[in-house]
Amino acid sequence: MPYGDGMSARTTRSEERRAEIVRAALEVIAERGYRGASLAAVAERVGLTQQGLLHHFPTKDALLVAVLEERDQWDAMPHSRWRIDLLCSLVEYNAMRPGIIQTFSALLGESVTEGHPARAYFTDRYRQVRATITAALRTEYGDRLPNGLTPERTAPLLVAVMDGLQYQWLLDPESVDMPGAFRDFLRLLGEEVD
Repeated sequence: MPYGDGMSARTTRSEERRAEIVRAALEVIAERGYRGASLAAVAERVGLTQQGLLHHFPTKDALLVAVLEERDQWDAMPHSRWRIDLLCSLVEYNAMRPGIIQTFSALLGESVTEGHPARAYFTDRYRQVRATITAALRTEYGDRLPNGLTPERTAPLLVAVMDGLQYQWLLDPESVDMPGAFRDFLRLLGEEVD
């Protein structure tokens, strides 16, 4: 076997193992929260020793960043393609993956504490999401929505409703129709939705 082929196979195995560890970390964080999750629990779930896991992720914070980046890849959409009607689709999609939403929500809740390793990530993420939604609203409506609000004033409301509905839905999925409630909120903004 040529030297390059062996390196490629090892790289692929390492990437597959890293992906397996990230999936396991998502599960453990969803069950226990970030502070309650341990590297030992993640390692055990994937059949590694803690030292073996540290070969792939040298710190718990590095693993957390990988989990958050992986989650973002699932929702990735070019900024130029954001439209308000796609937000309804995103809420419907989120309703089909409670484990991921639970992990995200647990990390978000914990990140508001001083010194949490995900605090900067969520602060930057929300800044970017608000800017992207503001731009999408401006493209669709100009400087004012049908209800008179500006895109800058509306974007934080949209984000707050999406995340607030996620928490309510996670706590009581039988009583909270997350996609339906989000469509109702868009109607309050003056948006025509199906």
